Amino acid sequence: MASANLTVVDIHTHMYPPQYIKMLESRSAIPLVRKFPQAPEPRLILLESELADLDKAMNDSSAKPPGRPLTSHFASLDQKIRFMDTHRINISVISLANPWLDFVDSSQAGNLAETVNNEFSAMCGKHHGRLFFFGTLPLTAPLEVLQASISHLKDLEYCRGVILGTSGLGRGLDDPDLLPIFEAIAAANLTIFLHPHYGLPNNVWGPRASEYGHVLPLALGFPMETTIAVARMYLAGVFDQVRRLRMLLAHSGGTLPFLAGRIESCIFHDGQLVREGKVGKDRRTVWDVLKQQIYLDAVIYSEVGLKAAMDAGGSDRLMFGTDHPFFPPIASDEQGQWGSVSLNAEAVVKAVGQGSSEANAIMGSNAIRILRLEE
Repeated sequence: MASANLTVVDIHTHMYPPQYIKMLESRSAIPLVRKFPQAPEPRLILLESELADLDKAMNDSSAKPPGRPLTSHFASLDQKIRFMDTHRINISVISLANPWLDFVDSSQAGNLAETVNNEFSAMCGKHHGRLFFFGTLPLTAPLEVLQASISHLKDLEYCRGVILGTSGLGRGLDDPDLLPIFEAIAAANLTIFLHPHYGLPNNVWGPRASEYGHVLPLALGFPMETTIAVARMYLAGVFDQVRRLRMLLAHSGGTLPFLAGRIESCIFHDGQLVREGKVGKDRRTVWDVLKQQIYLDAVIYSEVGLKAAMDAGGSDRLMFGTDHPFFPPIASDEQGQWGSVSLNAEAVVKAVGQGSSEANAIMGSNAIRILRLEE
């Protein structure tokens, strides 16, 4: 993908540092890591829908283990660099993958966050200029611990933001108790990378869901989770209250670019909101927030979705990503080219043209400017 005049930046790429994996191995509830005699590699089990298969595989060595193979792509720094070189990616902004520290006991969260963030910082130091990272916050910890964690991240040379799930402190991102956290993140000049994990309730997928693999929760549940979380933030006035807040939304903002117009229509036709004076002439619309406080990644796998993201926020606010190490090739060598990466790169070319200024911006220069990767 990279050429003499193109710098490729991957802003959506995950890792599980060694201490994080060790912690997952010690757990008895999801998320957890388990080894199975019928599988060559440990399995990472994240979703509630995988629990039934977990019990079956633990008691039947002929049963297929649930979850994802925890390959070297998840934890090895050398493997991350090899992946970057294979796909001609110049710079990666790495982050802990879901579910971050949302489930960790409050007494342990602060220390674990510091450990994870320091591990990422050390990784970046070994590849100066090629690696940066989004830090992880101990959201279950007391407020003072959370604020200290943000201060710690601000002082780390390679940190450019924080990765955040949609549960926040446990009550969603429209929770008023999150406002001081958002304010502290904004004051530290850190961008929030918002990433889904919880999806939608399992019963949404119907009685035949087990026949469809992970397609429904990943293809539909994750994007809708992001859309709902940001819509709640908007309706609660979070973006107006913290004007310096900047958010990068995973998977091109879920369905937000496509549904922004419908959200707007529902707002100004809602009698309750009109009576409460929340639909005034000076109200900032969803479109305004998309163009002023929100960035979108380009992990959408088609030019149709990418064009919707461009129309909603502008090509100057889109940034390329791979979602590595998820969505690996099934029938080919994981050390070779990944089709999931090619789909995202090809979508950019189809949407704006090979070698165009917009393509160069989406593939790299937007991220360099927005995330200050030249500093």
